[in-house]
Amino acid sequence: MDLVGACNAFVHVSDRGSFTHGAAAAHIPQPVASRRIAALEKHLGAPLFDRTGRHPTLTQFGHAVLPTARRLVDLAHTLEHDAATARLTPLRIAVPTTCTTHDLAHLTARARHHDLNLDPHPAPPAQRTHLLHTHQVRAALTAVAPDQATWTAPLGLATHHPPTAHTHYLETLRAGRAHTTPRRRVWIQPEDDTPHIRDPLTRTGHALGLHPTQITVATSLTTATAEVLTTHDLLLCTPNQAERLDLHWRPIGEIHPTRDHTATGEQAETLRTHLHAHVARCLGATHP
Repeated sequence: MDLVGACNAFVHVSDRGSFTHGAAAAHIPQPVASRRIAALEKHLGAPLFDRTGRHPTLTQFGHAVLPTARRLVDLAHTLEHDAATARLTPLRIAVPTTCTTHDLAHLTARARHHDLNLDPHPAPPAQRTHLLHTHQVRAALTAVAPDQATWTAPLGLATHHPPTAHTHYLETLRAGRAHTTPRRRVWIQPEDDTPHIRDPLTRTGHALGLHPTQITVATSLTTATAEVLTTHDLLLCTPNQAERLDLHWRPIGEIHPTRDHTATGEQAETLRTHLHAHVARCLGATHP
């Protein structure tokens, strides 16, 4: 039975001394109020009202349980108020620094349709995990291995000058014996400085004979992009990042790295389901 609904009918009828007026105050039809009170009497094991007169009057049992019923109704109203207030409290989530303001704004706007007031906080991968574990954020888009991913974006190499080939092969970066030109470098941005991305790329470069400095982790995406814009270096990034940075993207021939994320923390399920496509847009994922 609906204990709160029955107690609500009981309290209103007792306050007004009438099933009709009590039902109106409770915003329910009079037959519903009667059925709820009858169900409550059956549940509690004794009559709450003496119905022999023109107006219902509380029985001794009714007088005894009325204060508790009133507290239950008041607590239910308090719960509804607190829930409404909590829905308005910003849900701070840690997101990759690669997410644009435009995409985050669309994600935040869509979240409001699900009574979520998102407050995105851009941070690098390790910091997002730390913020979540220290309860500084209530949810995070976490970098994970491909087999744990909810969203996946392909990674390739982008250059300032249009490449002639449709694929970048790392072996073409190997310097000749003369070393007449600077070694071309592959820049890994902070978002991709994770073991499942960095380590395979580094191992492949080593196996192909690249110099250790040719695969380098940048301090920021801005720094890495500036190097690419002023040299023949390459940036490890997603296709949509390359487009935003006005660079030319190609896949890597030897390996096929991906940038992989999932949602963790409070409201993670909502991010993964109701907001899946909008999170995918922020991450540049290929399968929203």
